[in-house]
Amino acid sequence: MSNDGLNGVAHAVVRRAHRQGFVVAREIRHELAQTGIPKTRWKEVLSIASASLRYRKGRYHYRPTLSPRLQEQQRRERDIQKAIAELVRLQKQSTRTGERRRQDRVDFIQPVRIRAENGRELTLLSRDLSKAGIRIIAAESLLGQKLLVSIPCPEEGKKLTFRVRILWTCSIGDGLFENGGSFLELVANEERTV
Repeated sequence: MSNDGLNGVAHAVVRRAHRQGFVVAREIRHELAQTGIPKTRWKEVLSIASASLRYRKGRYHYRPTLSPRLQEQQRRERDIQKAIAELVRLQKQSTRTGERRRQDRVDFIQPVRIRAENGRELTLLSRDLSKAGIRIIAAESLLGQKLLVSIPCPEEGKKLTFRVRILWTCSIGDGLFENGGSFLELVANEERTV
């Protein structure tokens, strides 16, 4: 029997798993029997369909395949979370006083270097940091801007640069603004455009 027949069965199994949420081994063997392929080849069908199925507790659950764009977005988010976790770890280690509460946000009061879309560079003050974003204190509202934000690490001479979109701003005093930004991606040292 050609692989075309097994591919057809694999597609039928994936469609069934999508409809039902999962399939079991006897259903795969049943699909094979309907096409005249020996039931003993059910593991070959699973091998072909493995990108769309995940085994858990005796069942093969449907797992949608992600578009390349979504995979890239998830990779960027993982890179950001990993880099921020390292920054937070190093910050806590250097201050020797950890946050007693289990919060996503950590005080991270550091000078940060930003580059705006128009090329203007400023040194501002970060207020706190989370895996999702950063709060920056500035003498102006940065609302809606996309910035490159370079954050120094406690390790001497090392810094991490992120592309950040400012999502909110509020006045906290005369000529002083808090700007809340969301991380878009971790930028390699070679990349310096906003």
